[in-house]
Amino acid sequence: MDQFIADFRAYTDWLPNWVVSIGLLVAALFVGLAIHRLAFRIFTRLVENKDLFWRSLVSRGKRPLKLAILTFTLSFAASIAPLVPGPANFIRHVLLLGFILVVGWSAKAALHIWVTVYLRRFKLDAEDNLLARTHVTQSRIGERVGGFMIVALTIAAMLMTFPAVQQYGVSVLASAGVAGIVLGLALQPMLKNIFAGIQLAITQPIRIDDALTVEGEWGNVEEITSTYVVVKLWDWRRMILPLSYFIENPFQNWTRESSALIGTVMIYLDYSVPVSAIRKRVEEIANESKIWDRKVVNVQVTDFTESVMQIRILISAASAPKTFDMRCEMREKIIDFIQRDYPAALPRVRAEGAANANGAAVMDGARQHVLQS
Repeated sequence: MDQFIADFRAYTDWLPNWVVSIGLLVAALFVGLAIHRLAFRIFTRLVENKDLFWRSLVSRGKRPLKLAILTFTLSFAASIAPLVPGPANFIRHVLLLGFILVVGWSAKAALHIWVTVYLRRFKLDAEDNLLARTHVTQSRIGERVGGFMIVALTIAAMLMTFPAVQQYGVSVLASAGVAGIVLGLALQPMLKNIFAGIQLAITQPIRIDDALTVEGEWGNVEEITSTYVVVKLWDWRRMILPLSYFIENPFQNWTRESSALIGTVMIYLDYSVPVSAIRKRVEEIANESKIWDRKVVNVQVTDFTESVMQIRILISAASAPKTFDMRCEMREKIIDFIQRDYPAALPRVRAEGAANANGAAVMDGARQHVLQS
């Protein structure tokens, strides 16, 4: 290598150093682009019959590969170019930054591809998607936390190549107590959400597509990022909550253990209605419905008041949206049945006169009082 450099400089000794340096760097740039084009075609041919992971790795690695090849070719050109110390140090520093960026970029791309390929085996649109929601939630949170750590380490490594930053780092280590307190206070919200994300991935109080009641609103978990959670509400609004909210505040998770739910329909009827007829009609409505999952259907008298009795209907379905639709269908059909067959069973207010000897005299006195007034 040293002999090659010496021979090259002997052949170009009659040219100015800056001309030779620029020529070498430009030539290295074009050679790097040509090598990248050829290498990408070769890799594409090699993985065209492989599984999705390798094909995705080559596809998403096109730009990092280009940066890596250009860094290599330019580094080789800079090593043989007759550069003065100032420009030579600058070019070598830029190439070092490029190399660090290539490593971080490649690691982040490989992480994303692995998570994407891993999650292809799970389907969120299945009837019982508890296992899929568990793996999707863990993988997505893990990917975001891992991506954040890769970006942070890459930036830190690039900054540490600057002498001023290195000196600052030494001074920070010398006063680690005060600096740690100040840095911890400044980054408290971000670090709080990062650790909350790790805790959510491990304990999983919520998962992707879970049905929640939070802040008085009902919706599904649409996205979990490294700092916040997006809840898609029933009317398509989005509620944005920090990750730490789900660690520090109570909320309802309708699909914590399974996607199936039992819905409740409460009706208030007059005492004259036969409960057996209501129970029979409820079972007929459930059997006719395409939404019912054939697990739970029940009718119970749960309370009495002065004028009505409270009847509770329980009906199950495979998921939260289907349970809501099942409850609506049950309400519509049971009220139609009562209006048609037992109209007198609807809630009403009774007013009955006293059946005693003084009743007529009382009514006559009241009537005369009204006429005189």
